Amino acid sequence: MSSAASPFPDRIELRGEGLVLRDWTEGDLAAMPELFDHPDVAYWTPIVSPFDEAAARARLDRSRRLRAEGTAILLAITVDGGAPLGEVMLRRAPEGTELGYAVGPAHRGQGVAGRAVRVMAAYAFGELALDQVILELEAENAASVAVATKAGFGLLDVPLIKGEEKGRPYALQTWGLNRP
Repeated sequence: MSSAASPFPDRIELRGEGLVLRDWTEGDLAAMPELFDHPDVAYWTPIVSPFDEAAARARLDRSRRLRAEGTAILLAITVDGGAPLGEVMLRRAPEGTELGYAVGPAHRGQGVAGRAVRVMAAYAFGELALDQVILELEAENAASVAVATKAGFGLLDVPLIKGEEKGRPYALQTWGLNRP
């Protein structure tokens, strides 16, 4: 953790846009494979695949470790604080404070990702006093480009982030949203 980064709170619950973003709990472990063990999640995200019960436990543990380190916040996306629909992330990175998300296949097409990103961005601007948050996504990921656009992000004029994940090369565009 850099000295400039303040630690994250032990517990977080964010409300807005008809959603409750909350900490992952032990009770969510059984639901996580249904959300994350999907070809789209495997292809477009660094989330491990196949995603089974062991992967769910590892993700919950990693979420808690990253929070404690002050590196990232991973929250379950819910409607009412109950069953998770997906995940939204805020990660402190050298290139900026990045948001990310994954929504379970059964919950797509309902604006969940865009609403969750806007709620997390509001947290970043309000509680963390950030001036900008970013999304990093592949131009070919039409669903994520639509989320970025609907959430008010604009494509930044910065170099592509190139790499390889799961044996597949990628080139990520950086999209930014500035404090209102």
